[in-house]
Amino acid sequence: MNPAERWGDRKDIYQYVERYGTVDYEDARRALNMSPEAFGHHVAVLRRDGILARTDDDLRVAFEDDTEETYVDEGLEVTIRQAREEDLTGLVGAIREALSDRTYIEGETVADVVESENVLLRHNEVRSRVFFVATVHGDVVGWVHLNAPELRKLRHTAELTVGVIDEYRGHGIGTKLLERAVDWALDNGFEKLYNSVPATNEEATAFLAERGWDTEAVRADHYKIGDEYVDEVMMAKRLG
Repeated sequence: MNPAERWGDRKDIYQYVERYGTVDYEDARRALNMSPEAFGHHVAVLRRDGILARTDDDLRVAFEDDTEETYVDEGLEVTIRQAREEDLTGLVGAIREALSDRTYIEGETVADVVESENVLLRHNEVRSRVFFVATVHGDVVGWVHLNAPELRKLRHTAELTVGVIDEYRGHGIGTKLLERAVDWALDNGFEKLYNSVPATNEEATAFLAERGWDTEAVRADHYKIGDEYVDEVMMAKRLG
C-alpha cells in the first residue's frame, strides 16, 4: 500500500470517529470494511500521533487539552477540564437549565446542534468545536464553548458561549471557564473571540465587559423573544 492509500484509510477512520463520537472498535472496522491487521495498524498510528484515543473497546477523538484544574470556593470543589463525549447528556442538560429564561439565544442554539448531532467534539474541513466544562462531584454545572470556522478568511476568529447553572453562580466558575477558553484560543493561534447576546441579558454583557470584552455593534430588533423584538449586542475580545 502506498503512502497516499495509507493516509486515505487513516483519514477515513478519523472522519468516522469524528462523525459519531465514541465508537466501538469492531463496529468501526466493519463499517469501514478493513481487515483487522490494516485497521489495527492505522489505529495504532493515529493513537501514536495523538489523533485518536482508545479506551477498552471504544475509539474517540483524542482530547487536545487533558489538563484538569480543581479549586475550592466556600467549601465547593470545582473541576475545570475539557469536555468528553460521555459528558454530552449532562452538558446539554446544563445548558438548557442555565438558559431556561431564553436570554442567550446562541447558547440555546449550541445545545440544539450538539443534541441533534449527538457529538461534542468537532474538527473537520468545515468547522472545529471544543467545550470545557465545570463539574461538581462529576456533574456538569457550567460550560464554555468555542466554535471556529475552518474558512481561511475566518480562521483567526472563534465564537464563544459560556454559562453556569443558577445554583452554582457566585463561585468564580464563569470566570475560570472564560480564562480557560481564552488560554486555549491563544495556544491555538486565534486572534479574536466574539459572542452575541440579547440586549435584555444585561448580566451577560456586564460579565464580559468586566473581563475586557468590547461591544462592537448592536443590531436592532435582531431577536424576537415571545412577542417582543430585542436588540442583539455583539461583543468581542482581541487576544494577544
